[in-house]
Amino acid sequence: MKLPSQFEPDALGDSQVTAVTAGQFLAVAAFAVACLGFHWFGEEGWVPLLDSANLALHEAGHPLVGIFSARATVYGGTLFQLIFPLLTALHFRRAGNPAGVAGALVWLGENLFNVARYMADARAQELPLVGNGDHDWTEIFSRWHVLHLDGRIAGITRGIGLILMAVALVWLYRRWRESLASV
Repeated sequence: MKLPSQFEPDALGDSQVTAVTAGQFLAVAAFAVACLGFHWFGEEGWVPLLDSANLALHEAGHPLVGIFSARATVYGGTLFQLIFPLLTALHFRRAGNPAGVAGALVWLGENLFNVARYMADARAQELPLVGNGDHDWTEIFSRWHVLHLDGRIAGITRGIGLILMAVALVWLYRRWRESLASV
């Protein structure tokens, strides 16, 4: 059985895979470290340019999902915020760009940190909100009858984000090492 460290052309239409360079690996690792640094050591846990874009994607998701269902509008923000990095990873996968895939997965993990912060605030509602002032996760957790578990669910979400970032970096490191061995 082959481990998923190899990119091979498949039915998705993957083009030829490029080798991973040390610079690409270091750039994605630096991106991950910067994201973690802002979240762990920054006062606001906000990656300036990236999280402004994430917020725009989040806010755009509400009305776009709302076109199809008023009840689902509350889910649209988080869905769009998470789907966009996933689609970016798929794009890079199809293009045969492992560094792009890993970078997009780091972005997805960083987005999960933001979602977790928002989840953890569901009861306290202390975060400043954009839009009409309703707290998405208060509404969602109330619907699911798990509002009292907001902190635990947020912790799990944050852990998934961290694991995703770590897996992306380990995977890219392996790809880089394979690139060195094939030279």
